[in-house]
Amino acid sequence: MEDLKKSLKMPLFGNTFSPKKTPPRKSASLSSLHTLDRSTREVELGLEYGPPVMNIGGQSWKFEEGQWLTESGGNGSSRELQRLKKRNVQLEEENNLLKLKIEILLDMLTETTVEYHMMEKEVKEIKTQHRRKK
Repeated sequence: MEDLKKSLKMPLFGNTFSPKKTPPRKSASLSSLHTLDRSTREVELGLEYGPPVMNIGGQSWKFEEGQWLTESGGNGSSRELQRLKKRNVQLEEENNLLKLKIEILLDMLTETTVEYHMMEKEVKEIKTQHRRKK
C-alpha cells in the first residue's frame, strides 16, 4: 500500500491533482439580431410563417391539421386520397360483417342438413318397422 502512495507522489505528476479552471465562455450569439427591435426582426427574419413546408423528390409537402399533404398535386388529390382511405376502411368493415354473416349462414345450413338426415333416418326406421308389422 505504501508503494502505491509513493508512486502517486512522483515528482513528475506533483503531489495532488488540481485541474485548472476553465475561462468563462464568450457571448453565445455573435449575431447582432438580438439588438434589433421586434418589428425590424419580423421584417428581417420573416416571422409571419405558415405551416411547415418541405420538398422531397420534386414534390412539395405541407403539414396541415396533423398530416403531411402534397402541394404539387393539389390539395384536392390529397383530400381525395384521404376520402378513399376512409371509404376503404368502411368497405373493409362491411366485408368483415358479410364474412361473419356467411359463416353464421353456413352453420345454420349445416345444422339444418344434420336435422334433415336425422329425420330421414327416422322415417326409414318407421317404414321398416311398419313393413315388419305387416
